[in-house]
Amino acid sequence: MRRWAKQLRADERGNATIELVVGIPVFFLFVLLAVAGARLAMTHQATQAAAADAARSASIARSPAEARSAAQSALSSSLNNASVRCSRSSLSLDTSGFSRPVGTAASVTAQVTCTIDWRGIELPGLPRTVVASMSSPLDTYRARR
Repeated sequence: MRRWAKQLRADERGNATIELVVGIPVFFLFVLLAVAGARLAMTHQATQAAAADAARSASIARSPAEARSAAQSALSSSLNNASVRCSRSSLSLDTSGFSRPVGTAASVTAQVTCTIDWRGIELPGLPRTVVASMSSPLDTYRARR
């Protein structure tokens, strides 16, 4: 019996196969997490840029209605240019600065929400939405409607 146990410990046939069977899924999980992290970072950066573009476009407009239209257009083009796939995106625009009298400081704030499209990466616990908010000042001495 001792001889058989000693021989069994010395025999390493099949160890590489077991290491491979255990190692490959761990490697693929690591790659999948790296891809998910990259997609999340790109989406967050693109959402921030889209919020900044929307706020800037809205601050150039002369009225709240024009500001909403310009901000929505800037949001769409910014996300398309960044090649970000949001399954749903929304824009919340604070145009209360347009009601302030000329000569007082005012700003427009755009908040963009992007629901991330995780197509191809189905891991539990991944964040589903990215929210970014940016403000842009209104020209203090420009007429507002």
